[in-house]
Amino acid sequence: MSADSHSPARGILLLMTVRVFSFGVLKDWLGAAEATIELPEGATVKDLLVRLSERRAAAMLRGIAVSVNAEYATADHLLHEGDEVGLLPPVSGGNGTEIEPSSEGTAKEVYIALTREPIDAQNLIAAAKQGEDGAVVVFDGIVRNNSRRRKTLYLDYEAYEEMAARQMNELAREARGRFAVRQVTMVHRLGRLHVGETSVLIVVASEHRAQAFEACRWLIDTLKKIVPIWKKETFQDGAVWADGEPFPAGIAVDASEPAHGS
Repeated sequence: MSADSHSPARGILLLMTVRVFSFGVLKDWLGAAEATIELPEGATVKDLLVRLSERRAAAMLRGIAVSVNAEYATADHLLHEGDEVGLLPPVSGGNGTEIEPSSEGTAKEVYIALTREPIDAQNLIAAAKQGEDGAVVVFDGIVRNNSRRRKTLYLDYEAYEEMAARQMNELAREARGRFAVRQVTMVHRLGRLHVGETSVLIVVASEHRAQAFEACRWLIDTLKKIVPIWKKETFQDGAVWADGEPFPAGIAVDASEPAHGS
């Protein structure tokens, strides 16, 4: 035998396995919430999207965001064995999921929760108030009885819960620094909600009203753009996933997007 016969065979394609999770309308389109896909080692997010586009219409993947291990990822992000990849359509914004406040504040300075239980707005507002506050601004998002000129029966909210909790915590911490407010509470319902129920509650407490107003508006507007929570609306004559707002620049990717440097 030649020496070469003892070397590794040339041309063998090494594969890795990633877990793909889809949400909202993408879950319905792909036919499953979770799938396992094999890719060549060194594959990127773009390579995965190209693979999926070969199976389905590529148009469905345009404008989505992709997460890798619960963090937003770009098209050129390298994938590794065992990675968890989320396919995220534009967001529309239970086991209750709470995360601890950041280490930079006390337990009352940041409160974040995802819950399948009714949101007790009055108690959460009261808990946010402290003697040094001059203002508490509240956004209480409720389920209305109509949408698109159709009568709404109920809504169903779903989330990529680990990622949503992390994003909400980061937004709350950023709001405290950006607007110099003392306290932020953000609670979002999941599961089925009926007309009149609170879907999302944001409470901002601050020494001055201007900062509290600005922070509360920024929080709900940003939450609706980047926190992975989706809404399905059920009407008397059918059901549909609500259209989300486009993802901000730098988050949305699709199979036709060139990887950085290519």
